[in-house]
Amino acid sequence: MLRTATFAGACISPHTDEPSTVAPPAPDELAYSLTLPASLTSPAIARAAARSMLRAHGLDEAADTALQAVGELTACACRFSAGAEIYVSLRHGGDTIRVTVYDGHPRHTNARLAAACDGRRRSALRLLACVVRACGGEWGFGESREPGGGTRMWAHLPLPSACTGHQPPQGQ
Repeated sequence: MLRTATFAGACISPHTDEPSTVAPPAPDELAYSLTLPASLTSPAIARAAARSMLRAHGLDEAADTALQAVGELTACACRFSAGAEIYVSLRHGGDTIRVTVYDGHPRHTNARLAAACDGRRRSALRLLACVVRACGGEWGFGESREPGGGTRMWAHLPLPSACTGHQPPQGQ
């Protein structure tokens, strides 16, 4: 005799007559990561994905600034990456949107080569520097602490100034 167990209480039916009561995710729940090819199409894909993520978390007002940061960092990573892939992270916490991008370009051991490479990367990120400065944030790049090495670049965009595109008056 064949016995079967029924776990109806543990299964969720995809066909239910009950209305959905799922609340949209909160801004502080914004925590996404993407691995993308190091190709010319990836900045556009990263921006489109980030736009959807920001909208879903009710952060539409910060989208212009955050999408500019995502696009600039992703384009730079694709340009410098020594590997086939880049990694993009978008997070929110403490009233700051954090964009972090990793590429496979290792740190040069020769000091002059390292300085020249840093200068080229800094030059490639001039627009990012202007955008981040306009909203009172910070940005940078350095050696990745992740296994496999490479370079980590980041932009921290404080809210609400990331929403308006300018720094709040001093003292606030």
